[in-house]
Amino acid sequence: MTDPADDAAARKRDRRLALARAFADNVPHNHALGIVIEAMGDRTARFRLPYRADLVGNPVTGVLHGGAITALVDACSGAAVFASLAQLQPIATLDLRIDYLRPAEPGRDVLAEATCHHMSKNVAFVRALAFHAEGETPIATGAGTFMIATKLGTVAPRGGGA
Repeated sequence: MTDPADDAAARKRDRRLALARAFADNVPHNHALGIVIEAMGDRTARFRLPYRADLVGNPVTGVLHGGAITALVDACSGAAVFASLAQLQPIATLDLRIDYLRPAEPGRDVLAEATCHHMSKNVAFVRALAFHAEGETPIATGAGTFMIATKLGTVAPRGGGA
């Protein structure tokens, strides 16, 4: 027999993850790139960028453009932040550092995994990895910070006031 409090917490977590997934799944840029959400968990996300010829940066080599991989890492990292929030609220990428370790191989999908490893009151910190398959040398690593909005629709005053 399970504890009703555990069941309620699990339902709340599942609802939160479903909302985060629905939000990430409806980002137009993610759709334009063909990004697929593979998994979402507490504080984590795993996305896949299917290989497409129109995303190639160098037609001679067939290697995917770095911008497509950056977009994949950014989207996956943002989803990891959404998966970490107690309630869905707006976020924005403040900073995203990508270190490319090697080119993606032509014809192969790229996976990204991201983990939100720390959250302060207004900023979330994420680490990410882009790769072709488990155990292979990563294509890129990422480290990002995301602003967490505290009040919807609130705009900070400009000009310093008085």
